[in-house]
Amino acid sequence: MLKESIKMALENIISNKMRSFLTMLGIIIGVGSVIALITIVSGATSTVTDQVASMGANTVTVQVQGTPLKQGLTQSDVDEISELSNVEGVAPTISGQTTVTFEGNTMDEISLQGKNDVYFENTEDVISSGRIINILDTENESRVALIGNDIATELYVGKNPIGEEIKIGGITYHVIGILQESDNFASADTNNSVIIPYTTAMGVVGAKYINSLTVYIADETVAETTTRQVEGVLTKAFNDDEDGYSIVNMQSILDTIEEMTNILSLMLAGIASISLVVGGIGIMNMMLVSVTERTSEIGLRKALGAEPKQIQLQFLIESVVLCLIGGVIGFILGVVLAWVAAYLIGTNFFLSASTVILAIGFSAIIGVVFGFMPARKASRLNPIDALRSI
Repeated sequence: MLKESIKMALENIISNKMRSFLTMLGIIIGVGSVIALITIVSGATSTVTDQVASMGANTVTVQVQGTPLKQGLTQSDVDEISELSNVEGVAPTISGQTTVTFEGNTMDEISLQGKNDVYFENTEDVISSGRIINILDTENESRVALIGNDIATELYVGKNPIGEEIKIGGITYHVIGILQESDNFASADTNNSVIIPYTTAMGVVGAKYINSLTVYIADETVAETTTRQVEGVLTKAFNDDEDGYSIVNMQSILDTIEEMTNILSLMLAGIASISLVVGGIGIMNMMLVSVTERTSEIGLRKALGAEPKQIQLQFLIESVVLCLIGGVIGFILGVVLAWVAAYLIGTNFFLSASTVILAIGFSAIIGVVFGFMPARKASRLNPIDALRSI
């Protein structure tokens, strides 16, 4: 019975190709719009999330403004944070600007950064060649340096910089590595940077205190608790003055981004769904016309013993099949549009299983909802009145 009903539905759709296509057009546009918008937003979200996560989803960043009584953090404050239960390590950052010189060639306005071994252990792809700064370099305030790609290219023409000397602010250092070339917003511009041990950098820039540090968390699931513990240490260090510092939990930023994009996806899907409703009305209109045109067929089937529920099921299946075909076409169109948009914008292409289910499921629901009234009308036709139209 069901197989026969589906076969008859397809035959009726094929026999009225143009009318069927125009009827499905609203469903095609509606489903295509919803799928394209959700997929584009999901892909953009995935790209942003990946880039933010590459900065360290398991990190807490602390910026110190200081107070009149205390201008920054001391090494003992940093050690106290390092000893917290869920803290994997702490990486202070000392920043400044300097000049670099090699064999009489000089580059000005170079970014100087002081880091420690913890930073390199928790950050991927920092260097392209050479070695990283280790704990001995930090403890001994060694004069070793990692140089940016542009510095290596401009100052060491035809030479391998590793093992060579470089003057940073007039002081001689040994080059131990070359930094990875930076090419996206998620990573700081390291092409014109030099990195030295932060203990050495404090002496270079004349810093008595540490005003920036990154805390690496071992277990991200309790990041909020660890953040509060770090805040406790900082509040005590600045005599309960919370204006002396600011703290950012990267995991909370990722959660906020996810919440915002979910809301945006729902809004866009809601707007695009209006065309689905319009398409459903078109389906209902076509089915009502079909009932009128096939009055004699309905009367004949009833005269031969067809029950009202069988007539109703026939027209309901026809409506659902029409919507499913439109839904599949719309889904393919939406996926193609989303892929092209992702390619042009330069974001990830992300198609979830829930999106596929949404497209097919919503199409079937539209078919049932808007096909019910025409199907009910067909099932209630009086066979005698219907046969008079023959």
